[in-house]
Amino acid sequence: MMLILKKETLRIEPDKENPGSFLVAFTFDATVAGSLIVMFFAKEGEDCNLNPTKENLSPVTIHFQQGLGQKFRQPIGAGIDFSMFEESELLKVGGVDVYPLTVKAEASSVNEEGSNETPVSDTTNSQITQAVFEKEKGEYRVRVVKQILWVNNMRYELQEIYGIGNSVEADVDGNDAGKECVICLSEPRDTTVLPCRHMCMCSGCAKVLRFQTNRCPICRQPVERLLEIKVNNGTKE
Repeated sequence: MMLILKKETLRIEPDKENPGSFLVAFTFDATVAGSLIVMFFAKEGEDCNLNPTKENLSPVTIHFQQGLGQKFRQPIGAGIDFSMFEESELLKVGGVDVYPLTVKAEASSVNEEGSNETPVSDTTNSQITQAVFEKEKGEYRVRVVKQILWVNNMRYELQEIYGIGNSVEADVDGNDAGKECVICLSEPRDTTVLPCRHMCMCSGCAKVLRFQTNRCPICRQPVERLLEIKVNNGTKE
């Protein structure tokens, strides 16, 4: 099961038929069918259930089929009207675990005949993306704060690895210095420093580092653990 909202694509677009309103749009991958639930000012409850905190903003649910690189855009009229809120309310988290924008992707369960059933919130595998609104040059934009996976009744919070993009992008030139270990400048980066999550060294240099400074060469934070990641330098699957 894989339901992945590509957080760098999450954005808001003007609703041309409803001035002042904005529609949520993004790209996602799904290896199974399911549903997308867009909620404004929602609070995460027990078992990753989401609870709206404003009665005048109803959740929007859209069903989707299996497929990669799918594009989502809220239906006309289903977005958020920023004129209904004070700017301070839009730009700040309203309370503990309350986020101005939350998108939940749920996998559909399959019955014995193989047909899709309606997802059940307390048993269905899902991904939750929580975001805030920011204002830049007078316009609102979206910034993802947290992504959560709910799998087999277990909650996992996704953590970004800084620098992994340079190691896996197939269209980056092989001589790009961004792909090389920051210490030896020759071997490809394949080791992440924890807890800071900088992927900046090859495994050989990382092992030597532990016996020397034991600090991340990027941010100088102490190294607690090293995570080696095997990078496929061929075509990405």
